[in-house]
Amino acid sequence: MDFTGAKAAFFCGTAVLTCLRDEKPGLRWPGLWDLPGGGREGQESAEGRVFPSMVEAARESVFFGGWLAPDEVAGIRFGDEGQGWEMMPVEGFLGHSGAVPEMQRRAGIVWAEMGARAWAGF
Repeated sequence: MDFTGAKAAFFCGTAVLTCLRDEKPGLRWPGLWDLPGGGREGQESAEGRVFPSMVEAARESVFFGGWLAPDEVAGIRFGDEGQGWEMMPVEGFLGHSGAVPEMQRRAGIVWAEMGARAWAGF
């Protein structure tokens, strides 16, 4: 598959996994709350981009949605990208003035589909 990046909305209960972007010069959306994933590096798979670390709208991108169990949340370890992460209430992320707008839109679509079904375990 040819793509430029991948992002994901991972939910646990009524919270979504978010990360606070770095505030480096030249970085798109510096200092805003985002979802895990990022731009593709080399021949990396979409899954490879989303799962180990932290998309540009005019290019092909991949977006995942899924559930995390509480023990999976406890095991989350981000690398050196970003300022930190938080399991943020979904409604808080969707309405946050300091979040990446496109990721809010996409997370809202996924939440509307998945949240209505309510996670009942794997």
